[in-house]
Formats: sequence, C-alpha cells, structure tokens
Amino acid sequence: MNDKTARPDPTVIGEVAAPPFARLPDPLTLFVDRALRLRTLAARSEIGPYLRFLSDLAEMQYRIQDDLPEPAMPDGAALARARAHAMPPLDRAGFAPDAVFAATFDRLTAAAAGIAMPPAAAAALERVRTAGRAQGEAMLRAVLASAIPADALAEHAFMAAALQVHFARLAARLDAGALVPVGIGACPCCGGPPVSTMVVGWRGAHGTRFCACGLCGTYWHHVRVQCVLCGGTKGIGYQEVEGGAGTVKAETCDSCHRYVKVLYQVKETDLEPMADDAGSLGLDLLMQQQGEYERGGFNPFLLGY
Repeated sequence: MNDKTARPDPTVIGEVAAPPFARLPDPLTLFVDRALRLRTLAARSEIGPYLRFLSDLAEMQYRIQDDLPEPAMPDGAALARARAHAMPPLDRAGFAPDAVFAATFDRLTAAAAGIAMPPAAAAALERVRTAGRAQGEAMLRAVLASAIPADALAEHAFMAAALQVHFARLAARLDAGALVPVGIGACPCCGGPPVSTMVVGWRGAHGTRFCACGLCGTYWHHVRVQCVLCGGTKGIGYQEVEGGAGTVKAETCDSCHRYVKVLYQVKETDLEPMADDAGSLGLDLLMQQQGEYERGGFNPFLLGY
C-alpha cells in the first residue's frame, strides 16, 4: 500500500516535544533489548529460526562485555577538531583495530560458536575466527564502509557483531551534548548510515523521529516527512504490507529512489530499530518485488534485500 499524503499524527496533539539532538547507547541494555525483541518476533515470524539466531547472537553481544578493557577514546583535541569541522568523533575510516577490539572480537566469536546455527553459518564463523590479519582487516573495512561483498555475507555478519559491541562502548563514553550534525543520513558519532528510523514515545520527545545507527546504536533526531538519505521533501511516500498494524512502514523518496523504514514506537513500545528491521523482511520483499525503490537502511544481518 502506497500513501504519499502527509497527515498530522494524532498521537502528538497537546504535547510539545523538545527532543535532544542525539541519544547515546547503553551498550548493555542495547543488546539485551535487541535480544528480547528478536525472540518475541521469532515466535510469530515465518523466518523465526533466523530471528532466533540473531537473538542468541545479540545475547552474546551483551554477555561478552563483562570485564572487557576500557576502549581507547579520542583525546580532547581530536574531539574538539571533529566538532569544529562537523565530523564524527569516532572515525570509521581511520579506525585501527587495537587490543581492546581484538579481545571483543575473540570473545564474541568464541561465544557465537555455542549458538545453534546451520552448518554453512558455522563454517563461516570458523573462517572468520581463523582468518589471517590481512583478511580480517579486509572484512572489518568492508563492514565499516557498508560495502559487504555478496559472496561472504555470513562471515561479515560475525565481524559486524563484534564491531557493534566495540563502537557502542565507544559511543557511550562520548558527550551527547557536544555532538553536531555531520551530514544527511550520517550518525553524529561514527558517521554511519541508519538501519531504520523510529517515531518515539520518549518523554520530552514524544512523536518525534530519530534515526538509529546500525553500528554504534546512537539515535539522532531527524524531522518527519523528509528523506533521511538525501534530505528531499518532495515525493515522500509510505508503504506497508497489506493488513499490517501500521507500526512499520517504508518511507520512500522520489528524489533518490530509495527507502528507509519508519518504526512507530508511539504505537508499540517494544519496537527496536535493528530487530524490527530484520523482523519486517516481508516489507523489503514487497519493495524488491515492486522494483521502484532501493533499500537505503544498512543492516549487516539483512543484506541482499
């Protein structure tokens, strides 16, 4: 179903929202909430086994954080420079894997070995665990560049899971009040693209929309009825699966011919950007079948759609 008519949202009547620009992740609750939501979605989904696997992986992302070393943060001069030049303080392009990331990666991949998964996925995990330094860094760079090769999706998914933990821990230690916009469709912490967007029900921000970073888990405010990818405001439309509950829609843009999902947390409080993006694969299949818009959100666990 396609609807290009913008209508006021009755959920915000009588409430004045003064949203913060950014909301930083809590690395512990981020993955716990994701795991629980994925488990709920798995129980009622046609792709339940895959969502259950993602739930188990998110649980491992939570569990491995206990006693991890403190990540090395940019110094004050680097943070000030990033702010002055409207650049993300966590530089994805310049990220150099260190001992803390190595510990995170080793713990995550070791823990993931205990998750029930198909033989092909287990083989991919073993390839990641035994990859040489050059091959491992190539995987890392591909994830950070949102350019994962189609013939190695499973391997990169495990690398992405380790990077999510590391970057969420980095982002959590920044000052949200010091963050500034760094470009359309770019996370103000790490510069990454959104996995999806969410119209939230938070106190003080009720009915406003936030983009959610698919890497570090940061939320940043973005106005509604405007493409989060190109900034266009003309030809914005909304599509959803016929008979849907109205909680997940694809916001389409006729300027860039891409779409990003909008999740309506104001209608269902348990929605989670990464989990519900994966759980609404049927919407991606619908959009793919229509062939008019390309997917613009980046989810390392939902590639190829």
